[in-house]
Amino acid sequence: MIDAKYTKVTRKLVETLRGIVSSDGVSVKEEERKKCCCDETPILKPHLAEVIVKPRDTATVARVLSLANEKRIPVTPRGSGTGLCGGCVPILGGILLSLERMNQILEIDGENFVATVEPGVLLAELYKAVEGCGLYYPLYLGESSASIGGNVATNAGGMRAVKYGVTRHLVLGLEAVLPTGEVITVGGKFVKSSTGYDLMQLLIGSEGTLAVITKIMLKLTTPPKRREVLFIPFNSLYDAIKAVPDILQHKILPVGIEFMERDIITIVEEYVNRQIPFHDYQAFLMIILEGETEKEVYEAAGRIEEICIHNGAVDTFIPSSERAKRRLLEAREKFYPALKRLGLMDIADVIVPRSQIPEFIKRVKEISRRYHMPIIAYGHAGDGNVHLHPLGRDMDRDEWERRLPRVFEDIYQAGGIPWRGDLRRAWHRL
Repeated sequence: MIDAKYTKVTRKLVETLRGIVSSDGVSVKEEERKKCCCDETPILKPHLAEVIVKPRDTATVARVLSLANEKRIPVTPRGSGTGLCGGCVPILGGILLSLERMNQILEIDGENFVATVEPGVLLAELYKAVEGCGLYYPLYLGESSASIGGNVATNAGGMRAVKYGVTRHLVLGLEAVLPTGEVITVGGKFVKSSTGYDLMQLLIGSEGTLAVITKIMLKLTTPPKRREVLFIPFNSLYDAIKAVPDILQHKILPVGIEFMERDIITIVEEYVNRQIPFHDYQAFLMIILEGETEKEVYEAAGRIEEICIHNGAVDTFIPSSERAKRRLLEAREKFYPALKRLGLMDIADVIVPRSQIPEFIKRVKEISRRYHMPIIAYGHAGDGNVHLHPLGRDMDRDEWERRLPRVFEDIYQAGGIPWRGDLRRAWHRL
């Protein structure tokens, strides 16, 4: 699909791009274009770019964007394609600008606690590099194959947001290329910057619509000496969520607080082929703690256990080994792939005040019954981010596509979010 205001890629343009980038950095092969035609978004249909371009440096990105701007060719930047928002899908065709070759860790500055990286660096590679220097990058998405550039473009969050915030709280500076080919630098290694407009924060989360990010400066810290995971069963989600503000009011700051219901536990147990502790209860909190000493962490864990028991918790499970801890966290990381294999499925990310999560989930379950469509709920209790997954296991695609927009409309209205049905319907048509 090409919008009328854009033009198509010609053979001559492809040859010009090869002259700018290199022959092996430009491809029109269908099999390669198919690899980059979608991300992990379940509902978005694949879209083929007309040409894939893989620059190695900022100057090349600038020349490609300048050419595309002059010829009015649409450009879609792409990282590793692990996103769930469709931001890297080339719905207008044109040029798919893959940043995969810009994958260098340029510097790890231990004195200023800053890592400077190119956008194609993967989270797993960054973790390994900074840990080798005795430092710590705290963003934890549960998907270590995600690229740093994609994290910045989507303002990725994750399970450690309660203590460390989301991506935008960990970015100190950016280099980016505007659509005209102009290169700009915003922010820097300094911690404080209070002069003028905050263009850096405008670029973070803009999904490539404002500029192509080519260099990122990330805030590092020292690694915690001790980490524990608490898995706490409750008889109801209401009781589980009621405990969260109590924990925070007692001046305990966990790294993350996840909530989940029994239905997702059952699904992931089948997927990983092992049982989760206390799996027969109705709702659960998974709380991640970090500290400098074993005593500090266990004192916090003891206070959390008391608060949760007071709010109706049944018991508290603390893994007895690093392996058991890792297996519990891995089970949480597998929620999305476990759901994805069930067939027709979609995702909604809804933000509500933390205290309103139980009431919101209650409304969602009513919507589920009204439309005879299972809706799985879990998410980040610490920041009010609810992940919802409508499932179409017993429907054909026509029925699924008829019901789903109405389900989404009711979900977002239940969350008090202004509904743009025209946008959602357009999204489903793409």
